[in-house]
Amino acid sequence: MEITQQIAQELSISLSQTQNTIDLLQAGNTLPFIARYRKEITGNLDEAQIGTIQDRWQYLQELEERRQTILQSIQKQGKLTPDLEKKILATSSKQQLEDLYLPYKPKRRTRAMIAKEKGFEPLAQLLLNPTTQRVEIDQWIEQFLSNPEVQQEDPPLSHEQAIKYAQDIIAEIISEHAESRDAVRQLTFQKGTFVSKAKPDYVDQPSKFEMYYDFQESVYQIPAHRYMALRRGEKENVLKLSLEIPEEAIYQVLHPYWLSEASSDTFPYLEQALRDAYHRLLSVSIETDIRLEVRQQAEESSIELFSKNLRQLLLQPPGGECVVLGLDPGYRTGTKWALVDTTGKFIDHGVIYPVPPQNKIENSEKVLRQVIEAHSVQVIAIGNGTASREVQRFVQNFLKSSDSSIICVVVNESGASVYSASEVGREEFPDLDLTVRGAISIARRYQDPLAELVKIDPKSIGVGQYQHDVNGSKLQRSLSRTVESCVNYVGVDLNTASIQLLTHVAGVTPSVARHIVRYRNQHGSFKQRKELHQVDGIGPRIFEQSAGFLRIPTSDNPLDRSAVHPESYSIVEQMAKNHHISIDELMGNTSVLQSISLEDYVSSQAGEYTLHDILEELQKPGRDPRSDHQTVQFNEGIETIDDLKTGMKLRGIVTNITHFGAFIDIGVHQDGLVHISEMSTRFIKNPMEICSIGQQVIVYVKQADTARQRIGLSMIAPNQEKSSTKKKSRNHSSKSSSFSSADDFRATLAKLEENWQHPK
Repeated sequence: MEITQQIAQELSISLSQTQNTIDLLQAGNTLPFIARYRKEITGNLDEAQIGTIQDRWQYLQELEERRQTILQSIQKQGKLTPDLEKKILATSSKQQLEDLYLPYKPKRRTRAMIAKEKGFEPLAQLLLNPTTQRVEIDQWIEQFLSNPEVQQEDPPLSHEQAIKYAQDIIAEIISEHAESRDAVRQLTFQKGTFVSKAKPDYVDQPSKFEMYYDFQESVYQIPAHRYMALRRGEKENVLKLSLEIPEEAIYQVLHPYWLSEASSDTFPYLEQALRDAYHRLLSVSIETDIRLEVRQQAEESSIELFSKNLRQLLLQPPGGECVVLGLDPGYRTGTKWALVDTTGKFIDHGVIYPVPPQNKIENSEKVLRQVIEAHSVQVIAIGNGTASREVQRFVQNFLKSSDSSIICVVVNESGASVYSASEVGREEFPDLDLTVRGAISIARRYQDPLAELVKIDPKSIGVGQYQHDVNGSKLQRSLSRTVESCVNYVGVDLNTASIQLLTHVAGVTPSVARHIVRYRNQHGSFKQRKELHQVDGIGPRIFEQSAGFLRIPTSDNPLDRSAVHPESYSIVEQMAKNHHISIDELMGNTSVLQSISLEDYVSSQAGEYTLHDILEELQKPGRDPRSDHQTVQFNEGIETIDDLKTGMKLRGIVTNITHFGAFIDIGVHQDGLVHISEMSTRFIKNPMEICSIGQQVIVYVKQADTARQRIGLSMIAPNQEKSSTKKKSRNHSSKSSSFSSADDFRATLAKLEENWQHPK
């Protein structure tokens, strides 16, 4: 089957959509550009669909290259039969392809090779023949052993040894038989169980893996996060992980291939060979295959979750253009402050000591007052790290006594310290201490989270799970695609964007981003999009890919402020001309825009999809698609874990989502976990059904372990009852524990998962 046709069938889209999309990708077009400005060609496919086409195309191309390599290898060996070639050409899986190649793959010296060298291959074929009788076996062995050369063996070969050599050959044939391997693999995946035991040194020792010391769970149903936990425990040499399956089930699935037609004389020999094949060859190989497959599925699930979390974090509502005073709280070393103007430009910095041990409250108030009056501060943004609540209380008291209208907000500072010490931070502010860079990042984080977060390695932002246990290149590719998608979805101010932000614009490389900033520094702000043609490194292709995502809010051309691509300016000009108004008057003019008939403007360059997008953009030109900024006010008087009481109702904000629940910042310097079983009265599969990063929520304290700094929360009010509808058992259990109810089991799992995966 053609690659394009296969992808079309898999994704349930037309062949033309698939082929056109592949052609656009092959021509070097970016995902955001194709999804936004080439909808007619793709049939209105979104970024996710286009990305899937790109990934499948790459996978199938690699598969085809490997297929040709294998065919050539077997052909050179003179062993390529028409039937084998047909099977190789028909397979659509890399695993199946490698199974077919296994018998012909160069390998190290094996017992079967030694047996063949000694001349026992004919005996193996005789045993595999369903019509063979015992007398034929004995005659062959007797004749073989009577050979003078064979008789010279020291020690001399026996009848039993001859059978054993033949069985070694048969065992290898069975283990390399593609259909048999696939049958065993499928059975193991469906019926197998992962079993973990504590290593001897840890049997009586507590650790974050102690709930896995005697644990088992179905291979088929094990959740991604739990398998990643088992792997980490194994990697850290705390757990011994194995895959178990009843052997009789394996022999039953292999029986039709090797024993069903065997004669009564050959059956015992073949059965012994089959058991040897599984024990010595197949079981280890299949376990490796299964663990690799489950790991890949777990990694894909974890990467997908990480990407979704990252997208939600990057698209947090911006505070907008305002003068912000950023505060990076601290006790002994003081609270660093940094001031930025409405565009995020750094103005000034300093340090105050409003909390213990120094408690220089009056002096700190004096400094704040001077900075606020001198620069007309509109917002004070406080990082949510150490001493955050104490500094927040000081600022709120100060503002209250000053009768000020300044807004005081707490900002998630995850990753700010990473930025401060990074090469990007040093390059941006080479003369400033890293603690000052952190305060600047906090201030800018309020103004525009996306613009600031793109400067930080996504793996250091603090969302997702197990990012250090997954395939690094796959994770990086997924996260880069997510960042690129978010940046282009929002759009970028060409005159204020940093090099890091520009780098994620469709078609813009790091070198081109530097050229843009250099041009801006030398010639002043861009007045029109077409000025981009004058920037070094920007040719027609880069301009085409990037121009629609680069905005100039102060441009004299109103379309430069919008997401309308320059290639469509003439369409808008014609619309305005037909209604006898200027483009400025057309933009935002709902009555005129609603009267426009799209059919009048359809052409070979612009179809209904493009025209619909243009009208939608003209309705609200340059509108930021992110929602309005909101702030969360934590409960007063609840500042440390010691202040928490069971049943307490609290306001919080979601900081991270995993497969097993969500972590909530409730203002006590330690996020609490809402296990998935405590998120709703109904059964849910995914925590994202209930909440998202940055969402404000109401939670109830279930437990607060001050010794271990663990907080258990619930989104279910104490007087609410959970649904009586229960999901079927997942076949996971802990042999060393007993559970009196499903709630007990959920609570134990929540404890287990919280124990070893906690962001702070």
